[in-house]
Amino acid sequence: MQLHDLEHIPELFGHDPRTGIVAVEPAGRFLRLFFRTRQGVQFHDEPFQPFILVSDPGLLTGCRAPCSVRQLQGDELFRYQLCFDSWADCLTARDFLASKTGTTPTAADAPYLFISDLSHQYLLASGTTLFKGLEFRDLHCLTLDIETSCAEGYRFSNPDRPEDRIISIALADSHGPETVLRGDRLSEPEMLAALNEAILRSDPDVIVGHNIFRFDLEYLGKRAKLHGIRLTWGRNGAVPHITPTSRWSLAERLIDYPRWDVYGRHIIDTYFLVQHYDLSQRSLESHGLKQVARHFGVAAPERVYLEGSAIADQFRRDPELLYRYNMDDVAETRELFRILAYPWFLQTRIFPYSFQNCPLRGNATRINALFLREYLHRGHAIPARTSEAEPFEGGYTELVREGVYGPIVHCDVASLYPSIMLSYRLGPARDSLGLFLPMLAELRRFRLEAKRSARGSGSEQERLYYDALQQVFKVLINSFFGYLGAPLHNFSDPAAAAEVTRLGRVTIRSMMELLRQEGAEPIEVDTDGIYFRPPAGCDGEAAEQALVERLSEALPQGIEVEMDGRYRSMFAYKAKNYALLGYDGQVVIRGSSLRSRGMERYLREFMREVVSLLLTGGGAGIEGLHDRFVARLVARDFPIDWVARTETLAESPATYREKLRAGKRNPSAAFEIALAGERPYRAGDQIGYYISGSGKDAVAYEQCRPVNAFDPSHPDVNIPYYIEKLKHLKKRFDPFLPKEPTLFD
Repeated sequence: MQLHDLEHIPELFGHDPRTGIVAVEPAGRFLRLFFRTRQGVQFHDEPFQPFILVSDPGLLTGCRAPCSVRQLQGDELFRYQLCFDSWADCLTARDFLASKTGTTPTAADAPYLFISDLSHQYLLASGTTLFKGLEFRDLHCLTLDIETSCAEGYRFSNPDRPEDRIISIALADSHGPETVLRGDRLSEPEMLAALNEAILRSDPDVIVGHNIFRFDLEYLGKRAKLHGIRLTWGRNGAVPHITPTSRWSLAERLIDYPRWDVYGRHIIDTYFLVQHYDLSQRSLESHGLKQVARHFGVAAPERVYLEGSAIADQFRRDPELLYRYNMDDVAETRELFRILAYPWFLQTRIFPYSFQNCPLRGNATRINALFLREYLHRGHAIPARTSEAEPFEGGYTELVREGVYGPIVHCDVASLYPSIMLSYRLGPARDSLGLFLPMLAELRRFRLEAKRSARGSGSEQERLYYDALQQVFKVLINSFFGYLGAPLHNFSDPAAAAEVTRLGRVTIRSMMELLRQEGAEPIEVDTDGIYFRPPAGCDGEAAEQALVERLSEALPQGIEVEMDGRYRSMFAYKAKNYALLGYDGQVVIRGSSLRSRGMERYLREFMREVVSLLLTGGGAGIEGLHDRFVARLVARDFPIDWVARTETLAESPATYREKLRAGKRNPSAAFEIALAGERPYRAGDQIGYYISGSGKDAVAYEQCRPVNAFDPSHPDVNIPYYIEKLKHLKKRFDPFLPKEPTLFD
């Protein structure tokens, strides 16, 4: 089974079966489609009428933009599709409607629906998606990374400072050679011209970089402007379109960046893909290239490492080592792209978005686009967006018992919420065409087939392919529930979502009662699964599996319980925070309270060792562990990053300063460093700092210093402060330590 086995389902992949499309761009009154063929990339122009959906075509009375009117079937709010001869006319109509109705295009109560991306409009209306018939390896990718130097007396290179410059540009072509444009042989204008030629020669579908938007592209753009050089990177020879202040939000994270769009190509920033990965895994200490490459095991043993402050000096002394370093960065970025971009490549074959935009759109937004596309194809009216709804109760979570227990079995309901939606026929009430549940059923069926294919694969490459497929469809399946409960979308239904979570809580409570009837003891409950201690006499994996199967058979049809793991012991700390010791000796820690990246590394290491001691010996040895950590602090036997703290700026420094002045927030060490720093910081930047001086009660924002300012020859780390933090952390585990016997024991 391959992905193309599913591509005959137009509700998922769109009704346009054409293959090989790698980009869609506006071209006057046409849309230009770029196709990858054996002869290279060719293009084809198609006429297209941009559109606005309205509740009443009379709203446009008095507007100078001519249009045709298509009446859609059904009684939903947006019953008319206004089609314009040009994008300019469409924008004129948008502005007219905004003025006449007093509502912006993004307002939930607007009586018109305007889609601001012309290419996205085309993909919606035509049923076209990119990359059909192509494999991931067929994409032509150019990975890019630059190195820069700064003037004497400065720590950070600034593209606005004339004395600073680009000193190296490393390029890796997925279907061609690797190249370094060398600053010791070329002037900066010559390097920029050579980069233009390299992009033209490579003709990539995708330009790849790590933090490429927030550093490499911005630096290249400013230096090109300084020298009066046009960066003719587009497939039509156009310069990139730059949006200086874009904002991307992912869950609680906010990242400000200057967005670049290159005509006929996509830009993929692996820094953004890392955010997606880390949101689900929470396993990265940093999002920087070097740390992420080590995490994924793609850092070559012989790769070159250079401190940022040493790059300019390295260029002057031994540029060859610098160029090796630059190429190593490109190699790691290319490998991260291969690992993290593949799921988004697959999703681009499904959703009506470009490869560049697909990761930047939220799950609910992408699901909404599937329904918009199919409703437009069938000529059916589209409902108004849902309003802001009252929050509803989520999944059932409970820490039944605190402490260390064993043995432990984990069982969970396979795709709990999707299973409930399908079993109880719970879909959005306003889905007049009834698309939601059949699409969900197809996705679940395909995921199960992909899982079976992965287990039966004859090669490692096949197994990885099918595993990637099933993971993609797992995300999509779970996104259907997220969409159901999301406000401000056309087909979402928070009331139906609330009923799904209610039935989920009923299901989990039923499972708990069934386990107790079997003599088992639930320890930790988390939305769709239960960690429990099996009853006496239930010894071994076969007996535990049989117990879980009896549990599954007792639940309603369509709700399937699986044994998801078995463990030697479990440390139940608090709800959603626990640690597990596997029979293979591996320790798994879950929950921010037990592995918070907001803590300094020495505290995380201490806490992990404490948890391991609790799991293996009930806590004996923790006092000695504490004393060893204190001794190391007192001896100053550590690198600065052992006690440093890394924080991500959740807003811009300017916003922080205004809130501080207005008394709307407390001072922050990370923001104080950002405000005092030499380079400008944005929301989403990470800052590492340590506390200097003396005194265990030091105020962090008053005595903080950036990590890069630490001088090992004159260490100023506040040792009493860090010992006190260690002491407070240890106290959190005191209730779980063995108690000293008393006279009454």
